[in-house]
Amino acid sequence: MRQKIITNLWFDTEAEEAAAYYVSIFKNSRIVHVAHYTEANPAQAGSVMIVEFELDGQRFVGINGGPQFHFTEAISLQVSCADQAEVDYFWQRLGEGGEEGPCGWLKDKYGLSWQVVPTGVEELVTDPDRERARRAMEAMYGMKKRDLAAMQAAADGTPVS
Repeated sequence: MRQKIITNLWFDTEAEEAAAYYVSIFKNSRIVHVAHYTEANPAQAGSVMIVEFELDGQRFVGINGGPQFHFTEAISLQVSCADQAEVDYFWQRLGEGGEEGPCGWLKDKYGLSWQVVPTGVEELVTDPDRERARRAMEAMYGMKKRDLAAMQAAADGTPVS
């Protein structure tokens, strides 16, 4: 079944480059279609207009719309990671040429915000034991890349060496 809701990402001129970059990072990913501007469009005829691509089966469209709009942290893409090795991989790859942020957030080299989240974080920060949850949250707030073992240790009240 075709995906009903597709995320569109606005770029100045680098939609095709960004799509190829993202496809190189995520398994089971591909460029689906590239469309070019024609003489009827305001942009230069023959230049890339849109790039349709999939990241691990999730469909996206990159639009070369010009310099009017830029990404902000008001929207981010969340990558759910099975373990710390996966967190490390996505943090390193998505962060290349970008900027690290707090609590597992980063901006890639195109300015798009990502959250790299290990499995188990939600359970820690919503633990019914409010003190455990507080300690886990406090530990997370002090991190850039999330470290589930360090958050677990903080929740347990165990010093991290």
